[in-house]
Amino acid sequence: MAKWGQGDPRWIVEEREDGTNVNNWHWTERDATSWSKGKLHELLVGIIVENEAGRCEISELKQVEGEASCSSRKGKLIFFYEWNIKLSWKGIIKESGVKHKGLVEIPSLSEENEIDDTEVSVSKKKGDGDILKDLMKTAGTARVKEALGDYLKALKTEFTMGMILPTKAMATQELTVKRKLSVNPLQIQASSPVALGVRIPTVAVHMTELFDTAAEQLYSIFTVKDLVQKFSKSPAVLEVEKGGKFQMFDGNITGEYIELLTNKKIVMKWRCRNWPEEHYATVALNFVPIPGQTELQLDCKGVPVCKEENMKFCWQKQHFEEIKDAPLGTD
Repeated sequence: MAKWGQGDPRWIVEEREDGTNVNNWHWTERDATSWSKGKLHELLVGIIVENEAGRCEISELKQVEGEASCSSRKGKLIFFYEWNIKLSWKGIIKESGVKHKGLVEIPSLSEENEIDDTEVSVSKKKGDGDILKDLMKTAGTARVKEALGDYLKALKTEFTMGMILPTKAMATQELTVKRKLSVNPLQIQASSPVALGVRIPTVAVHMTELFDTAAEQLYSIFTVKDLVQKFSKSPAVLEVEKGGKFQMFDGNITGEYIELLTNKKIVMKWRCRNWPEEHYATVALNFVPIPGQTELQLDCKGVPVCKEENMKFCWQKQHFEEIKDAPLGTD
């Protein structure tokens, strides 16, 4: 791997054990779907428009389908979002006190169109009340588009905080400025190093599974090469010792053993091939004996947010269920 100060500067990436994406070079991605749904609800529900004839309010985020994500590559942020949104509104005619309800539909909010060009349609349930519908089509639509614009601003600022941090050159410039401004240069020398790169947002995963076998047998299924190859149905490389490397599922899963307590616990640095480069999670397997069975407790920290469901699927389908189905002597 290239080091600081060597080679073409376009390819300079500092090697870091903590998975930090230095110089913002590597492709990283955050899933913004869940965050976006919450933000859209926050910005859209409760919008009120009013004139001398009536008053309308968006009362419910009835439907929000789609996805959003933000990717970082070579120090640049790339946004993807595509939403189909349906809102409920209610209104009252001031003179008569009659109430009406309707819908606001946004069939395609995406990065392909400007907010001003985004289609917003307003409908009303049967009956009178067109005066309220007109209010929603004019002032209401304007407020909805304003809220959508606020969502995009938040997506590009609030959600992305920390995704692009200073490169080494930028950090050096900032440190030089600090030294010039400082009245006590010794404080600069004693200060902590400038943090470089981008930390990948992660989640923790906890799963438990019962196996009809003794803890000793279950432990061996994870540490004996032949047994690993049986349940994974693929070649495996295992160096079962502290600091030893392992490789499973044709190289799709790799890592290193951190701790091995025979028949009790396995702790590993663990990564999937399609994860951000050099990023590892910490996986702990605890083997808990109970009468006639063993409870396997999986605790995993550092899973990339966008890979959480894949991680659960990998362990449930490709580990737990395959172990139970394979002729490993677990029954």
